[in-house]
Parts: sequence; C-alpha cells; structure tokens
Amino acid sequence: MSRAIRDLSGGSAEMLEIFGDAAMVKHALAFEAALAEAQAAEGILTADEAARIAIACAQLPLDTETLAAEAAHAGTLAIPLVLHLRRSLGDEALADKIHLGATSQDVADTVLVLQAKMGLSSIGRELERLKTALALLAERMAAVPMTGRTLLQDASPITFGLKVTQWLTGIDESVVRLSRESQQGLMLQFGGAVGTRAGLNGKGASIAANMAKKLGLASPILPWHARRGGIAGLACALAIVVGASAKIARDISLLAQGEIAEALEPRVQGRGGSSAMAHKRNPTGCQIVLSAASRAPGLAATIIAGLPQEQERGLGGWQAEGPVLADLFVLTHGALVALVPVVEGLEVDTVRMAATLMAANVGTDTGESEYLVRAILKARS
Repeated sequence: MSRAIRDLSGGSAEMLEIFGDAAMVKHALAFEAALAEAQAAEGILTADEAARIAIACAQLPLDTETLAAEAAHAGTLAIPLVLHLRRSLGDEALADKIHLGATSQDVADTVLVLQAKMGLSSIGRELERLKTALALLAERMAAVPMTGRTLLQDASPITFGLKVTQWLTGIDESVVRLSRESQQGLMLQFGGAVGTRAGLNGKGASIAANMAKKLGLASPILPWHARRGGIAGLACALAIVVGASAKIARDISLLAQGEIAEALEPRVQGRGGSSAMAHKRNPTGCQIVLSAASRAPGLAATIIAGLPQEQERGLGGWQAEGPVLADLFVLTHGALVALVPVVEGLEVDTVRMAATLMAANVGTDTGESEYLVRAILKARS
C-alpha cells in the first residue's frame, strides 16, 4: 500500500528513502560483510572466505517485497536474509560461517543505527541552514520595535530581533543536545545470542572494533542488547528539535493572523491557498511543523516506554523502536525542510509592527533588546 500522499505531506522523499526497505537491506548486508572481514582479520575466517562472503553480500539479488513478507513471518529480517545469503554461496561449509557469532538483534540494531547516522546527516544540513537564516534575520531586525505579548495579550515592547534570537537560541540548544545524544546512540551492536560474544575465541572485542571501523560507527566495550538508553536519548533529542522548530512556527503563525499581520510566510505559487476561499494565505509551512510537534512527543514516549527490557533480550520493546524512530526522523526532517524556506523568505511588515505597538499604548522602551541580540550573535560568531 502506497502512503506517499500522507507521508510526503509531513516528511521528505530523502528521509523516507533513508529509512526505506532497500536501505535497510543494504545496511544489513553491509553488517554481514563487515563481520566476515573482521573475523578474517582475526584468523577466524580465511581471507578468501571473507572475500567470497563480501561478494555474496554485494551481489545478492533480492526482491524487497518478498523479503518483507519473509521477515514478517520469521519475526526478524536477519533470518530470511542470512538464509538467502547462504543459499547464494552454493558452498555448505562456507555458508555455515556466515553470521558467525552474531544474532538477529545485532543486525536489527546496527541497521537502525546506520540509518539514523544517515538521517542525522540530512537533518544536520537543514539545521545549519535554519541557524544561518535565523542569525541573518536577527541581525537585520535587531532594533526593530514591536509589541511583546504574554499570555497572548499585548505586553511591553521588544524588538523583533530579540524574538528571532530566542528562536535561534532554542535551535542552537537543541543542536547541542542532538549532537550529544548522537554520540551515545550511534554505536555498533554486536554481542551474539546473550551479549557474551561467545564462539569467537576471545576475539570478540577486536572483531567488534574492526566492524565498527568499517561501518563508520563507535564500538562500545559492552554490547547494548537490553540497554536502550542510547536510542531513547536520540528519540528525545529529535523530539526537542521538532519542539524548538515548532516554537518558531507557532509564533510566525500567530503573527500572520489577519488582525496582526506582522510577519507572513513567503508567497509560493500554488502553496498556502484555500480550496474554498480565494482570499486566504495560509501558513502551510508552519502547519507542517506544528503537525510534527503534535506527533513527536508521543513517538519519543513510545521508545522511552521500552526501556525496561526483559533479561538479556526484550520481547516487544526494542522491536517497536525501528518504525517509531523512523517516523521521528521523517517528521523532524520534514519539519525542518518546511521551516527553513519560511524563515529564509519571511515577509516582515515593520510598519505594521510600529503601528500595532503605538495602538497598544505600552510605550516604546524595548529595554536591552538590541544589546541582547548583539551579544548572542557575537557569542555565536
């Protein structure tokens, strides 16, 4: 069943591809190839055996729809995938050496981490664009007075630059948090059946380190089968990025209301109109971000709920993480892709701001607004 209409309304084709079936299979095969090559480096396999396994991983012809049905039946992707790999070799003795010392969850966890790594790269690019756009807007509007609003009512004067600087600082803080949680979460999982790395002649740590290097991941000392804090932390950090973005979208959408009309999304042909009311100029970009903000907290909570794993491998908890984390990545990237052009092209009516401030009759003293903007921008440079 295609869900493109629904998925693309709040996500991006780029992130959907990163977390798609083809990418998942590609990463799973990369895991198996890296495992064989790492074992060859430690003398558990010969160089020729590892090369043949790696070639099989690179050349394995697979129908992802068939594989999806097989994985659903088996309960995990690794079972049918490894079976196909073994059959493709045509060598029973060598086939038994594929996946040696690994378990299905090792594959599933590492695949998810590899997808997350690619997803974070895409999100990082959009965050840099957003920060640049916000910094430029804050600089340009540093001294522009407007009405500050508390509890949705007119309050005291501020500058629009100060409002934007608050937006920027929220994004900066979320980026720092996301970077920290990424370092904790982007780690190879390789522990075998119960996390002991049995059957590897005491070379499990070296094999794991070699695999991690090949896959571009960190290699933890201790396998993390049943410790899901790294994934949960990453999920929460993504949800906070969405929330910080939604703060911007919420403010802009309020400023765009007809009775305020101080800031509007840029005009884009065919976007933001109404099927029934031709006069409307809807904040469609903000809508996408705010929709993501409604969903992200529940998704993060689902992953947190899976933290109390049973024994050495949980039942049902970690298995829920893949689709939930994928949705979080799609929503986060989709929100940023929608928000960046809004900020880059934001139409600010400074005349309207001045008139509204005068009508509010709250004075003109913006306090240290401009100084605060300059101070933050200087500290960031």
